[in-house]
Amino acid sequence: MALDRRALLAGLGALPLIGCSETEPPSYGDILRMGDAFTYSALRALTPRLGLAREYGHKDITPIAAIGTVNPGNPAEPGYQPDQGQLYDRLRTQGFAGWRLEVTGRVARPRSFSLQELMALPRRTQITRHACEEGWSAIAQWSGVPLKAVLQASGVLPSARYVTFECYDALADGVDMVDALHPQTILAYGMNGQALPLQHGAPIRLRVETQLGYKSLKYIRRIVVTDRFNDTGQLGPIQTGWAWWAGI
Repeated sequence: MALDRRALLAGLGALPLIGCSETEPPSYGDILRMGDAFTYSALRALTPRLGLAREYGHKDITPIAAIGTVNPGNPAEPGYQPDQGQLYDRLRTQGFAGWRLEVTGRVARPRSFSLQELMALPRRTQITRHACEEGWSAIAQWSGVPLKAVLQASGVLPSARYVTFECYDALADGVDMVDALHPQTILAYGMNGQALPLQHGAPIRLRVETQLGYKSLKYIRRIVVTDRFNDTGQLGPIQTGWAWWAGI
């Protein structure tokens, strides 16, 4: 049954604009940001929260480019951070044997996971399309642990609203709890049947299949669960000109 246009517009007009609360993604007073906020509110209100991104078969897998940082341990990289970069380089040369993923914030059991501990949690494999903001796309197979399983193992608290990811390069970003708990949001440690390659984010990367590719951060080192929105500072998406929510 077609949705009545006037009813739709009335419903959208009744939605609260994001940015009116410290707990919501802010508009920063900019008209384009207010548009981002309106889109986020409207789609969260009108679309299924657990709608799945399309999955493909093995015959559909294509080559996929590695863009942005391809080695956070390389001082020549534009996102190189001396402390984290040197640590990453040591971990890489040791086969990531000493690597740990820290989970902190609004969780009952703050902890850190080794790669082996993550692999011991429930596993999900999915073949999905990476839709790049630059206009290209590619299809790859990703294997890893659902973010939901990691949050549950850490005792995520009922007050949690957002999950922020910090990386070994200069990037950081976050998602709301809807996308954090989505069944296709995973921490991938495998790609196309092999261990995740260095240039694609080893040892783990985020896969947010319901958003554009730049939300699927590489080289994750720390997860922070919060009850308030965190724009992740000057190098976060909002302050560098990107939309915080990039749903597709």
